[in-house]
Amino acid sequence: MWRGLLLALAGTIAAVTVQAQQPAATPDVALAQLLEEARAVGRPDCTAPGADRLVRAYCTGKIRIGVRNYYPLFGEVKNGERVGFEPDLGKALAERLGLEVEFERVNAASRIPLLASDRIDFVIATMGHNTQRDGQVRFIRPHYYQSETIVVAPRSLPVNGWQDMPGRTVCGTVGNGSNAEIVAHKTRLMLFDEAGVLPDRLRDETCFLAAQDDSFFDFYFIDESFARRFERKFGFAQVPWGMAVARDGSDKLAHALDLLSQIFHRDGEFLKIARKNRVGTAFLEKQQAVWSSPRCNTDTGSTNPDCVLPALHNVMQPTRFAGSVGRLEAWFDKTLGFDVSLPMFKTESAWSLFKSGIFYTVVLVVGALAATLIFALVLGAAMGARLAPLRWATRGAIVALQCSPVVLTLVIAAAIAHAFFPFSAMVAICAAIVALGLMNGANAGQAIAEAMTTLRDERHEEGMKLFLHAVGRSASQIVAFLVNAAKGTPIASFIGAPELLSALTDITAFASGRGTTYFLLLVFYTVIVMAVVWMGGKFRLYLERHLAAA
Repeated sequence: MWRGLLLALAGTIAAVTVQAQQPAATPDVALAQLLEEARAVGRPDCTAPGADRLVRAYCTGKIRIGVRNYYPLFGEVKNGERVGFEPDLGKALAERLGLEVEFERVNAASRIPLLASDRIDFVIATMGHNTQRDGQVRFIRPHYYQSETIVVAPRSLPVNGWQDMPGRTVCGTVGNGSNAEIVAHKTRLMLFDEAGVLPDRLRDETCFLAAQDDSFFDFYFIDESFARRFERKFGFAQVPWGMAVARDGSDKLAHALDLLSQIFHRDGEFLKIARKNRVGTAFLEKQQAVWSSPRCNTDTGSTNPDCVLPALHNVMQPTRFAGSVGRLEAWFDKTLGFDVSLPMFKTESAWSLFKSGIFYTVVLVVGALAATLIFALVLGAAMGARLAPLRWATRGAIVALQCSPVVLTLVIAAAIAHAFFPFSAMVAICAAIVALGLMNGANAGQAIAEAMTTLRDERHEEGMKLFLHAVGRSASQIVAFLVNAAKGTPIASFIGAPELLSALTDITAFASGRGTTYFLLLVFYTVIVMAVVWMGGKFRLYLERHLAAA
């Protein structure tokens, strides 16, 4: 009996040893098995709620992929056809899955929401893999590319690193993962939907600094005229790019893409597509060596920390009350059914921007009111003066101001200010105050001058008495243009003034919750204008009682 037991034990140990020595399954075998299982699911199960997107794709015969329209070398539309590294990669993946590909246009801001709303099955759209996005989508491993963000500017601009950036405005794209770091260095953002417009905005001097992936600007530095004018100032935030699927209902699809990515790296498929589209291949050549090794070329290679790259760590420091804000958001969702997001209260960077935005808005509104009143009195007195040349010159200036678009006046005021002072938040605020004061003060000044003309005929008054009575008589118009000045303050964001609209735009550049954010902005400005209307009413009564009736 003992002999039998010993033989059985030896047999078990030998079986376990043989099993341990067997090579791990290859990604090819695992992929074939997975696809066979997905295809085997028949109707109506494949269209039932909660069915995996890979299963659904085999039901319809199509796979929906989000790609970009305007990112040279990686995703463009030329002559009505999608070209570039990412569309070609999407076609190759669809072919290996045995599905027809259906492309959907996405940009940096829309790619994750389109995944969440089930309008696309997965995305290949220059998306960097960072820890912040890990909570929003499921990234495919291994990654298919890698880049870093670079700051590009005219060669003559003295910028060499973050120490030269505070107070400057950087042009970028909505949803770029580097926006949070840019804002954290006290740098303003001017955002565009597509990266493709950035070179043109540099050329026409709408932007003096632009931040985008080095892979994007590589294409433009091939152009000699562009390279003569602009250069890379510095780089930061090296980040791997990943395809991504929705976090729910995509387990099988994600696993299939994981395995395909391994195979594409190992077999040089990524390299072939990159060379066809003139995309840099240094990263892909290193990855081919990694995924060709026996250690990584297994069915579980995409989960091996020794094989895959980590996500860029960019989780921002939370505020001390971030937990309470999260519970409040959850209460709104559970109790009222509202999806409320309050990013300005949840991280220190956003909270700091929010507070500074409120401060600068208050300074801007008070300054615009004071400037409007001062310009109204000065221009009114000059336009109502007896001295004809002074009156004609003032009338000409007022007509010019009344005919000039507000934005153009702002830009001119900012350009003049920047000619004498280096850019700073306070210089932009002061330029906006002068522009808003001139625009509204000109109209109020005309009202005062017309009142002076009328009073001269009615009462035959002159001097200070005439002027004070004219101010009292035109009190309603003065107050109306004071209110108008307060309502116009958000437009100061156009020239980089860091008021609340600018601050919240910066916050939404790296956080979700646009709807809630701009609703709060509307409430804030409405309260500000209501306060100005109330104080204006008091001021009008004072002018009418103490000046007009004197």
